[in-house]
Amino acid sequence: MSFQAYLDNIEEKTGLTPRQFVELAAERGFGGGSKATPIVEWLKEDYGLGRGHAMALVHVITKGDRIDATHVGSAGPHRDDSDRLWLDGKATRPQP
Repeated sequence: MSFQAYLDNIEEKTGLTPRQFVELAAERGFGGGSKATPIVEWLKEDYGLGRGHAMALVHVITKGDRIDATHVGSAGPHRDDSDRLWLDGKATRPQP
């Protein structure tokens, strides 16, 4: 599953966009430099997210919308089309 697909699945499950999670995380004091464990625990307790989906959000919360270029255009199952993730909801994502 691509990084973007993880984020899209989270939105389907919770009804919240990745950007909304970034805002909620900031209200809780999470951001750049935050440790993963407390964020994962929060996402599990409040939203029922498993570790993989929570870790996708941890990345976005702590590092922003960029992913490593090694994941772009690769042939593997975690391949993404861009090094930039769409955080504003899949319904508003521009189509290629």
